[in-house]
Amino acid sequence: MSILDGAKQRAQGLAMAALTKAVALAPDKWIPGGTPDPLIRRQNGEVGKPVSRLDGPMKVAGQARFAAEFEAPNLAYAAIAHAGVAKGRIATLDTAAAEAVPGVVLVMTHRHAPRLNPPPVFMSASKAAFPDDVPILQDDRIHWNGQPIAIVVADSQEAAREGASLIRATYAEEAAVTSFAVARAKGPKQATFMMQPLRNEIGDAERALATAHYRIDATYSTPRHNHNAIELHGLTCLWDEDGTLRIHDTTQMVAHEAWSVARVFGLPEEKVIVTSPFVGGGFGGKGLWQHQAIAAAAAKLAGRPVRLMLSRESVYRLVGGRAPTEQRVALGADAEGKLTALIHTGVTAKSPASAMPEPFILPTRSAYAAETMLLDVQTVEIDSLANTFMRAPGEAVGTFALECAIDELAEVAGIDPIELRIRNEPDKDPVSGLAFSGRHLVEAYRTGAERFGWDRRSAAPRSRREGEWWVGMGCATGTYPYYRMPGAAARITLTAAGEAVIHIAAHEMGMGTATVQVQIAADRLGLDPAAIRFNYGDSTLPGAVMAGGSQQTAAIGASVVAAQRALVTELVKLAGNDSPIAGAKPDELACRDAGLCRGDDPGAFESYASILARANRAEVSVEATPPMPLELMHWSMHSHSAMFAEVRVNAVTGEVRVSRFLGSFDCGRILNPKTAASQFRGGIIMGLGLALMEETQFDERKGRVMNPSLAEYHVPVHLDVPDIEVIWTDIPDPHTPMGARGIGEIGITGTGAAVANAIYNAVGRRVRDLPITLDKLL
Repeated sequence: MSILDGAKQRAQGLAMAALTKAVALAPDKWIPGGTPDPLIRRQNGEVGKPVSRLDGPMKVAGQARFAAEFEAPNLAYAAIAHAGVAKGRIATLDTAAAEAVPGVVLVMTHRHAPRLNPPPVFMSASKAAFPDDVPILQDDRIHWNGQPIAIVVADSQEAAREGASLIRATYAEEAAVTSFAVARAKGPKQATFMMQPLRNEIGDAERALATAHYRIDATYSTPRHNHNAIELHGLTCLWDEDGTLRIHDTTQMVAHEAWSVARVFGLPEEKVIVTSPFVGGGFGGKGLWQHQAIAAAAAKLAGRPVRLMLSRESVYRLVGGRAPTEQRVALGADAEGKLTALIHTGVTAKSPASAMPEPFILPTRSAYAAETMLLDVQTVEIDSLANTFMRAPGEAVGTFALECAIDELAEVAGIDPIELRIRNEPDKDPVSGLAFSGRHLVEAYRTGAERFGWDRRSAAPRSRREGEWWVGMGCATGTYPYYRMPGAAARITLTAAGEAVIHIAAHEMGMGTATVQVQIAADRLGLDPAAIRFNYGDSTLPGAVMAGGSQQTAAIGASVVAAQRALVTELVKLAGNDSPIAGAKPDELACRDAGLCRGDDPGAFESYASILARANRAEVSVEATPPMPLELMHWSMHSHSAMFAEVRVNAVTGEVRVSRFLGSFDCGRILNPKTAASQFRGGIIMGLGLALMEETQFDERKGRVMNPSLAEYHVPVHLDVPDIEVIWTDIPDPHTPMGARGIGEIGITGTGAAVANAIYNAVGRRVRDLPITLDKLL
């Protein structure tokens, strides 16, 4: 980062801090969410029904086309060749053998790739989406082991992969920092996240710790993790005769990708069209990486459409994941167990050009009331692939350290772990001082404990054995913030036949987005769900909605609220003076039975069909943008969970099996119990993987991932997954669209700690280094 860029970032940070203070002091009525969404009060509507996913039949029948299934005339196939060193320059690059493979039509390297602009880095502009600004196949420099050095285009996938395997390169290697320990010795730097430093200090926490009645002080570590969506990263791209680039991609950000790729190619934004109707899992990894721009450049050079489907190994080489962390958590408490000191500090790694540290203190900021607090994240730089957002970034690994430490303090103090958490439940955000928009964690704990049978747990480890298996129970708190990112917008088209289409550049990655949005729109517009279509996954549609941060439902919801208001305003104009709703303001009207009525006089009603017929209109279409998400600066907004695990540890082999798991969630209103339960369970399963098996093996001599396959990088399979029960409070948040908060990532948080705490209860051994493998228990 240049001095100028650093000054700009500091100025932006100061401006953001000033805005945050001003918004916090503003009256509620000035803030989005200050008036509760009318949909919260609606009973017996479509929202809340366990509706099956609308795209389910298409997927089961094989009719859902994913990004690498789009057909194009004269389609070519591509494969990537990767660098084998961590840093340096390409000395020689021999592509002759690859070019000689029958069917190969192009081998593109930095020597003759089209000239591309530097990639716009995430957060540098509203739609910037690249993870770093490393040049894309523009020179001979190597920045990480696995960086693309060539793309092979051929008439078949087999020929492309064979060609890529035959490319030979030698390198002028340079000294690289690939060891976490070496990087730490060079000195860490203050980490920033969302333009703010990852540091909070309240009082003198170290002094309070030293004088505390009870205290613990421990270090926890978490390894690298890699993304492993079952659908590999793939795209089909082609150039139209008018110079328009069309990309069918598996992405979580169609609008951001279109803008960012356009910047790289020096094109107007409208000249890049990205579509993504179905995504086979994203989890933060289906963003923008070098391969999309490389494939588009190869298609331009080859003069024909190109399909690039990364191999599983290429995903490990090209797509970032979670960085390793070392975290210190020190807790001090008085004789009653009230926290007098909470210290959560540590270090994480990132690449020199990456804008994304692992912000592991985020969950600690709002977790517990403590008299003093010291939270801090430092970063060190390693010459490796840029890390990125991955399955609750920060919260997943941060809650592991924090919640294990809480369990350790509970033992030292002789207090039940749930009771200790309840005694330290905050009545307002401990760091910001903001009121919680909704927090019913204690209720989630009490309900979950009763359902799980917590009263049968023995506080003493190694108290229960069944045959060869020690049995234990553990709990932990999970949390994930409510987000609503700016840039969203929506268009509603209403026809005289009483049908509506919601248009928005959003995404369906298997979580049921289209299904839930149709339910919401049905209640919002007073229509039957069968009369509504949700049009998404296309960058030409309104808005820039990223399917990340568990915020897509809120972003879409706020956009549709704004568009519905605009629609009602337009319908009142079209209705004229002879309508029962003439002269009414939007807030005075309600949508029901495919029409509008006055809120204080339901009999004053006119159908949409009648309004449009009298105006001689076949349809009406409106587009609107929601207000900026200032609610995030006015309230402390989070989803919460109480997680309970029962584990069995084999006394002979050290094998761990999770035999039962229960998640008790407080996430506001649950919009669709069927899809929500699936989201919760999926998150918990990812948390089980984090706890027991997931680990990227990184060769610190060469900076290379050594287990780039699902044969060697272990994730949970069916036999690893126990009976998982999920329950929820279903208490609406009065300050969010529909009363809902995010549910996509909350299931991951707290799960690792619940498992670790249960293992301790079973065998009496604390494992503070993930994953918890049997060798650490023998």
